[in-house]
Amino acid sequence: MIRRARPHARLRTCVGCRQRAAISELLRVVAIDSSLRPDPHRRLPGRGAHLHPTPGCLESALRRRAFGRALRVTGVLDAGQLTEAIAGRQARDPGPPGPEQTVGGASAPPKE
Repeated sequence: MIRRARPHARLRTCVGCRQRAAISELLRVVAIDSSLRPDPHRRLPGRGAHLHPTPGCLESALRRRAFGRALRVTGVLDAGQLTEAIAGRQARDPGPPGPEQTVGGASAPPKE
């Protein structure tokens, strides 16, 4: 009998950018009383959708109304708590500076 190797990381699809990523990189979101709630510990009951915790993926998911389809919920969903949670996470962990961001409070000199 041939055994297939099990993948080391469980993969899920982000409802915002539609890219597959390890479950540890994504934020689980559930709908409770027509409100989208972040579930960072993956403990809340109900069906969950996964999202990269970035404003870009959140905006894309809201624009495409992806949460309603993924969570199988009809009607308008309030994204207030989810938006605050992602904005707060970005404020705590801005990540490495990109080429357009400043370094050390000053603008990076242009490369020649």
